[in-house]
Amino acid sequence: MVMETKITVLDKPKLNNPILIEGLPGIGNVGRVAAGYLIDQTKAVKFAELYSSHFLPFVLVHENSEIALLKNEFYYIKGKKGGRDIIVLIGDAQSLDQIGHYEIAEKILEFVESFGCKEIYTLGGLGTGQLETPNPKVFGALTSQKMKKKLESYGVDFSVASKLGTIVGASGLLLGLGKLRGMDGVCLMGETAGFPIVTDPKSAEAVLKILMKILGMNVDLKTLDQRVKEMESFINKIENLQRKAVEEMTRGVQKEGKEDLRYIG
Repeated sequence: MVMETKITVLDKPKLNNPILIEGLPGIGNVGRVAAGYLIDQTKAVKFAELYSSHFLPFVLVHENSEIALLKNEFYYIKGKKGGRDIIVLIGDAQSLDQIGHYEIAEKILEFVESFGCKEIYTLGGLGTGQLETPNPKVFGALTSQKMKKKLESYGVDFSVASKLGTIVGASGLLLGLGKLRGMDGVCLMGETAGFPIVTDPKSAEAVLKILMKILGMNVDLKTLDQRVKEMESFINKIENLQRKAVEEMTRGVQKEGKEDLRYIG
């Protein structure tokens, strides 16, 4: 029987009107780094894992020789007394194909909605083509105009429409499909070179600073560079494996004379 997409629940916490923060791998790994650092600094608790046959067909082999399937993980952060809680979604990969992107996004939304989640912040990068951006801006795209004024006061630039026509993958689909469910959402995108394999800590820091203002949190960013170095080798290993796997699969499809429509958002 094919696995398709399933969520394994490790714990079912009681959460107060939670906000979903998504940080999956993507351009510059901005979202993955920002969300991962937030989890580390707040000592967030993992409570669920998502597995899917739409991820690339390989397992990771760790230094102790143990193998592990590619997965996404859900963590929760309890808010201050009476305040809103936070669900953070990070992961090793996104879907290999278009159908999987929709299926996985729907599973995620269905799961967080069961905890009463009605607000989403997705984190990502906006490729500029420039190798260095000393002071990266944070651009935003949102599901409704009612949040725009408040977010602009925190430094989010909403002139992104002139720079970006689409948002590929989870960062866009979670917002689009979430809107159909009555959820409000914003995508925060830090300026970055635009190469998935090049992790951009400066862009992740810029996104984190604004996210902390929005959430009313105080997270120490002094150790971000050190944490990025620790995360980078693991992230890059997965990116390299994914790229090689896609290249091999693409060559196989081309040999058969078929068009290849796969992509990773």
